[in-house]
Amino acid sequence: MKYIETLREGDWIGDIYLCRKKQSLVAKNGKTYYSIDLQDKTGMINAKVWEINSGIEHFEALDYIKVDGDVTVFQGVPQIRVRRIRRAQEGEYLPSDYLPVSSKDINQMYSELLKFVGSVKNEKLRKLLESFFVEDKEFVKSFRDHSAAKSVHHGFVGGLLEHTLSVTRMCDYYCTQYPILKRDLLIAAALFHDIGKTRELSLFPENDYTDDGQLLGHIVMGTEMVGEHIRRIPGFPAKTAAELKHCILAHHGEYEYGSPKKPAIIEAVALNFADNTDAKLQTFAEALAGAKDPGEWLGFNRLFDSNLRGSTEL
Repeated sequence: MKYIETLREGDWIGDIYLCRKKQSLVAKNGKTYYSIDLQDKTGMINAKVWEINSGIEHFEALDYIKVDGDVTVFQGVPQIRVRRIRRAQEGEYLPSDYLPVSSKDINQMYSELLKFVGSVKNEKLRKLLESFFVEDKEFVKSFRDHSAAKSVHHGFVGGLLEHTLSVTRMCDYYCTQYPILKRDLLIAAALFHDIGKTRELSLFPENDYTDDGQLLGHIVMGTEMVGEHIRRIPGFPAKTAAELKHCILAHHGEYEYGSPKKPAIIEAVALNFADNTDAKLQTFAEALAGAKDPGEWLGFNRLFDSNLRGSTEL
């Protein structure tokens, strides 16, 4: 099959993909058309069914469908113009081909994460971390399998783990450069900052916002999760609990980015910078990975509010 990341303008496809989303829309001329998002383990691509005829069999979101069509480009973004669709039969596809998975080894990443848990010297914070990342087997499985986002960055199986580990590494480095930082607090905050995403987003293949995710968001839910576990640990210091929860609440940095609080302690500032750095660089890297020629201009990207281009050879 032709994986989505390899598709280029002019390619003809006749392959099976997971229909991630299906919308029935009306064009300016009054005709109904479908806008669908197709997914495989390498990414997603939008497709348009402009002519709904006998060649377009009935299908729904989350069906595996065989798509015939050609790849076009609209506003700098690849898109498929669909000619025919039929639902795929069991045995025609392997589900593992359609779930995007981290390029890094999930077991190795989790082992490194556990080393960070073990490096926390504060007994109460370490016990709190272990209550999630060691003792809660259901949470561990969900955390390892979750994405970090629906589509913006780390939107793949293992993405939440990969992002969390990257943020924690940066925070650990910050501590070597700025001794004023309380390492135990910052490492714990880095490991906890996005755990709410295990409740905000459903697992693959849906990888979509839950009702609680829409109503509350991962920042609030993650803070609540930490608070629940803190209450089970006798004698957990109230000041440490408040500072840890503040770091989670403030890790997006600004109100307009969804933070209920702006950073008020230095550890919250450090966490915000580490989180933003990893999210932005991964987003840029994913944009370059989907480009035909990273050395050329990629077009306007709304997330960066800029026209993007990869670096040229030195």
